[in-house]
Amino acid sequence: MPLFLDCLPCVLRGALEAARMTTDDKTLQAQIMAETIQVLSHYKAYGSAPELARAFQRIVKAHTGNQDPYAFVKERDMQTALRLLPAIQKRLQAKDDRLYWALKAAAIGNMLDSAVSLTPDMSRIDTEFEMPFAVCDIDRMLHTLKTAKTLLVIGDNTGETVFDGLLLKQFPNLRLTYAVRHAPVLNDATVKEAVASGLAAYAEIISTGCDVPGVLLCECSDEFLERFFGADIVIAKGQGNYETLSGSPRGIYHLLKVKCPVIARVMNVQLYDYVFQYNAGCDANA
Repeated sequence: MPLFLDCLPCVLRGALEAARMTTDDKTLQAQIMAETIQVLSHYKAYGSAPELARAFQRIVKAHTGNQDPYAFVKERDMQTALRLLPAIQKRLQAKDDRLYWALKAAAIGNMLDSAVSLTPDMSRIDTEFEMPFAVCDIDRMLHTLKTAKTLLVIGDNTGETVFDGLLLKQFPNLRLTYAVRHAPVLNDATVKEAVASGLAAYAEIISTGCDVPGVLLCECSDEFLERFFGADIVIAKGQGNYETLSGSPRGIYHLLKVKCPVIARVMNVQLYDYVFQYNAGCDANA
């Protein structure tokens, strides 16, 4: 998905947010913003919004020395998710179509997104759980599951990793891989957070080898690329993964809550819809 002009003010807001979280020094905050504005003036050099987000994150890290500016946000979101998990588990157990609702539970976790809000409203969790998918290509995946042996899930933010465990449990007979960011960026999960969420009990956790809040295949490790192209099914979570993988050379299922008007237009859905959509990418045979 290309970079849109609408993305630029969001990136600038994110830079200011990160600067204020990591330092109280107004002069340093101003320096961070000045450099971010310089980067934004060359926005055409960036292929997607996640690439631009990485650029401003690197500016913040360089000026403050803080290599994980969103660490406290990630810890808070993890605790929020753990507090909500029992209620989600109870609701899931009451459903007959467990896979559908496990997908929904995993999508609800996508609400914990610092790129949209540092304080997401999780008070409507029951209503969110019952909200149907606007697009749901589960029948296609069920057909593939008849012969599938391997599944790769590409994670997104830290808080939702807690709910992703409910999804991974639905595939006891598959070889599962869960991929996360190579280094801290925004509130996205790294191997550290995925392990802390207990996902190692269900899947092998690996890094993509890339520190963008998404997946740039040209920067990914050989290990990740082998799993990515070799998996029978790939599920990519969240908006950042959609922005960087929507033109992928292979078919992918995108699982997310749409929180951006631009992405809503591109996906042809409404803002705040839940989506589980198959994207054939550049693979004409998919």
